[in-house]
Amino acid sequence: MTMIAEQQMEHIGETKGCADHDHDMIHELSKRLDALWRCDQYIANAEGHADLRRFWKEIKTQEEANISRLKKLLSKHIQSNCF
Repeated sequence: MTMIAEQQMEHIGETKGCADHDHDMIHELSKRLDALWRCDQYIANAEGHADLRRFWKEIKTQEEANISRLKKLLSKHIQSNCF
Protein backbone atom coordinates (compact mmCIF):
# COMPACT_ATOMS: atom_id res chain seq x y z
CA MET A 1 0.00 0.00 0.00
CA THR A 2 1.32 3.44 -0.85
CA MET A 3 2.01 6.04 1.79
CA ILE A 4 -0.90 8.19 0.54
CA ALA A 5 -3.30 5.24 0.74
CA GLU A 6 -2.06 4.44 4.24
CA GLN A 7 -2.65 8.04 5.33
CA GLN A 8 -6.14 8.03 3.84
CA MET A 9 -7.04 4.90 5.81
CA GLU A 10 -5.15 5.72 8.99
CA HIS A 11 -8.18 6.67 11.08
CA ILE A 12 -10.86 4.44 9.58
CA GLY A 13 -12.59 2.45 12.28
CA GLU A 14 -11.56 4.61 15.23
CA THR A 15 -15.08 5.86 15.89
CA LYS A 16 -17.80 3.37 16.70
CA GLY A 17 -21.47 4.34 16.76
CA CYS A 18 -22.41 1.32 18.84
CA ALA A 19 -21.00 -1.89 20.23
CA ASP A 20 -20.18 -4.66 17.79
CA HIS A 21 -22.95 -6.92 19.08
CA ASP A 22 -25.52 -4.15 18.57
CA HIS A 23 -24.25 -3.48 15.06
CA ASP A 24 -24.42 -7.21 14.34
CA MET A 25 -28.09 -7.36 15.36
CA ILE A 26 -29.01 -4.34 13.22
CA HIS A 27 -27.05 -5.63 10.24
CA GLU A 28 -28.60 -9.08 10.50
CA LEU A 29 -32.11 -7.64 10.87
CA SER A 30 -31.60 -5.65 7.69
CA LYS A 31 -30.39 -8.71 5.78
CA ARG A 32 -33.30 -10.82 7.00
CA LEU A 33 -35.86 -8.13 6.15
CA ASP A 34 -34.45 -8.04 2.62
CA ALA A 35 -34.66 -11.83 2.38
CA LEU A 36 -38.25 -11.81 3.61
CA TRP A 37 -39.15 -9.17 1.04
CA ARG A 38 -37.81 -11.42 -1.75
CA CYS A 39 -39.70 -14.52 -0.58
CA ASP A 40 -42.99 -13.37 -2.08
CA GLN A 41 -41.34 -13.02 -5.49
CA TYR A 42 -39.73 -16.44 -5.18
CA ILE A 43 -43.10 -17.95 -4.30
CA ALA A 44 -44.66 -16.30 -7.33
CA ASN A 45 -41.79 -17.47 -9.56
CA ALA A 46 -42.39 -21.06 -8.43
CA GLU A 47 -45.90 -21.11 -9.90
CA GLY A 48 -46.68 -24.64 -11.05
CA HIS A 49 -44.00 -26.20 -8.81
CA ALA A 50 -45.79 -27.13 -5.60
CA ASP A 51 -42.71 -28.50 -3.86
CA LEU A 52 -40.71 -25.34 -4.58
CA ARG A 53 -43.57 -23.06 -3.53
CA ARG A 54 -43.89 -25.01 -0.28
CA PHE A 55 -40.13 -24.63 0.29
CA TRP A 56 -40.22 -20.83 -0.18
CA LYS A 57 -43.28 -20.53 2.05
CA GLU A 58 -41.44 -22.47 4.78
CA ILE A 59 -38.41 -20.20 4.39
CA LYS A 60 -40.68 -17.17 4.64
CA THR A 61 -42.26 -18.48 7.85
CA GLN A 62 -38.82 -19.17 9.33
CA GLU A 63 -37.60 -15.68 8.40
CA GLU A 64 -40.68 -14.09 9.96
CA ALA A 65 -39.92 -15.94 13.20
CA ASN A 66 -36.23 -14.99 13.05
CA ILE A 67 -37.10 -11.34 12.46
CA SER A 68 -39.57 -11.30 15.32
CA ARG A 69 -37.02 -12.82 17.68
CA LEU A 70 -34.29 -10.42 16.59
CA LYS A 71 -36.59 -7.41 17.01
CA LYS A 72 -37.38 -8.55 20.56
CA LEU A 73 -33.67 -8.90 21.34
CA LEU A 74 -32.98 -5.44 19.95
CA SER A 75 -35.81 -3.99 22.01
CA LYS A 76 -34.47 -5.69 25.14
CA HIS A 77 -30.99 -4.25 24.56
CA ILE A 78 -32.37 -0.77 23.93
CA GLN A 79 -34.57 -0.85 27.04
CA SER A 80 -31.66 -1.99 29.22
CA ASN A 81 -29.48 0.89 27.94
CA CYS A 82 -27.11 -1.67 26.48
CA PHE A 83 -27.45 -0.10 23.06
